[in-house]
Amino acid sequence: MTDLLRTAATEQAATLGSTFVGSEHLFLAWLMHGAGPAHEATTAAGLTADSFRTLLGSRAGPPARSANPDEGGFSSHAQRVITVAEEMAKGDGRETPNNDDVLLALIREPRGAVARALSEANVKPSNLKTLVRPKAPKQSSHARRDAAVAVPGSESSTPPEEQQQAKEPQQQRPPPQPRRERQAPPAPRERQAASPRQKRDPEIDDIPEPRAPERPRLPLPPKPVPMPKQQRRRRWSWIWLLYVAIPVSAWLWYSHGDPSQLFLAACVSIIPLAALISNATDHVAVRTGPMLGALLNATFGNATEVIVAIVALKAGYIELVKASLTGSILSNLLLILGLALFAGGLKQPTLRFSKTAAGMSAAMLALAVAGLILPSLLGTTTGEHHVTELSQIVAGILALTYVASLLFTLHTHKRLFAGGDEEALGGKPWPLFGAIGALAVATVIVAFESEWLVGTIVPVTQSFHLSQIFLGLIVIPIVGNAAEHASAIVAARRGKIELAVQIAVGSSTQVALLVAPLLVLVGFLLGREMNLVFPTFQVVALGIATVVSAIVTLDGESHWLEGLQLIALYALIGVAVWFI
Repeated sequence: MTDLLRTAATEQAATLGSTFVGSEHLFLAWLMHGAGPAHEATTAAGLTADSFRTLLGSRAGPPARSANPDEGGFSSHAQRVITVAEEMAKGDGRETPNNDDVLLALIREPRGAVARALSEANVKPSNLKTLVRPKAPKQSSHARRDAAVAVPGSESSTPPEEQQQAKEPQQQRPPPQPRRERQAPPAPRERQAASPRQKRDPEIDDIPEPRAPERPRLPLPPKPVPMPKQQRRRRWSWIWLLYVAIPVSAWLWYSHGDPSQLFLAACVSIIPLAALISNATDHVAVRTGPMLGALLNATFGNATEVIVAIVALKAGYIELVKASLTGSILSNLLLILGLALFAGGLKQPTLRFSKTAAGMSAAMLALAVAGLILPSLLGTTTGEHHVTELSQIVAGILALTYVASLLFTLHTHKRLFAGGDEEALGGKPWPLFGAIGALAVATVIVAFESEWLVGTIVPVTQSFHLSQIFLGLIVIPIVGNAAEHASAIVAARRGKIELAVQIAVGSSTQVALLVAPLLVLVGFLLGREMNLVFPTFQVVALGIATVVSAIVTLDGESHWLEGLQLIALYALIGVAVWFI
């Protein structure tokens, strides 16, 4: 077996909390790293690494007994699969088996989770075998007989039954009778000349008459694996209606309309624009590769929040900007993650995801929140002295930590984060220049909408009797993260809970490690006193949200009640902010 499949199977077994490596982990490793017609057929049928990992996570019953550690931690069935694959490779003249050999060994006797997954996807093992190794054309009886006598004295060209009969003593079997062929009746003169007592010459009379050569049968094409009908997914079709708010907000701004109506129109306009920026960034990342794609995601992943914050910072709303940072982290950790767990838990009793990824995300988030809290603690202890300098130093450290996290997830330990896949764009990727153009246009429009939104903050707070802290903590983060809310919920409903958790926790980490340091730098360039000193209430809320979200995600399991608890905590914080 290839080292890649062996390593991937061992890692997936550890990720899923198994005490041994079974055949289901080998099949999961093949789904992650396989290639060829068989892999394309299973993917088209809906059997992917994510769906099979979800099936393994939802499988009920007592755990199977662990394997002997001296044998590499593989179960007895997994060891038989490896042995059969090695025999297949030796039969083909290869030293080590490849991915196809492992697949053929797995589907030779499908059992357990592998058989269940193939059955649910309506994929027959015989069809997979045909895709891996097409059937050879059948030979006629004469062709097989000619092949058997092609090499005189060679035992390999003779069937085993004939070899056994050849080894038996001659007296145990009667001599072969010459085959008599029906002779044509002789001519009248030949009948008169032939003597009835004339002896037959076996060397001449037993020669069979020549026959017409049989036409070889053409091999039948392999039967394709039945595939479900691909339905065109309509992704957020309702979002197209929200684009109407863009010309409405422009008309209200240039006609000096009601500020409250302009504020609502600008908020609604930002929602589809944020979704467009997110989609365009994903499509550009697919075209440019993982490293450049990660850089684009870091740049435009929170572009809407960054633009709104820069416009507000330029207008002098520093406390509003700080509240928007805190509110973005709280909405991602509590509201988005809670809605995703609640939506996914309604379809599955237990939601399982990677402990390794959850642990790294929780550690990174704790570090980021600590970096945001330390300047606040210094400000309450020693006053405003050296707070700005400390905020700039902390911002630089947090930015370097974010770069290190990208290197960890995309290069050194990318195998731990495989699949997230994973994730499909829901269709064919956009052309590169089309995606870049959509990204540029959406960014420019968001800049105008942010300018109009910030310009109505004072009249809106006076009309609705709201505080700037409430706008920054609750309203602006919900508007800016509406697209991510929808993405996480849709992913959780489709069973991709791993992707939903990455969206929620990853966005919080990105805000704390990248957006906050960026705003400190922008404040320095604009001559604004932008530091990382937050009010006590926001600091305590960040600490509570970080601890609760870590408790929920560190064990790698969750359910709908924990999602509801996160939503309830966010509602409690929102009610408390209302009275500030």
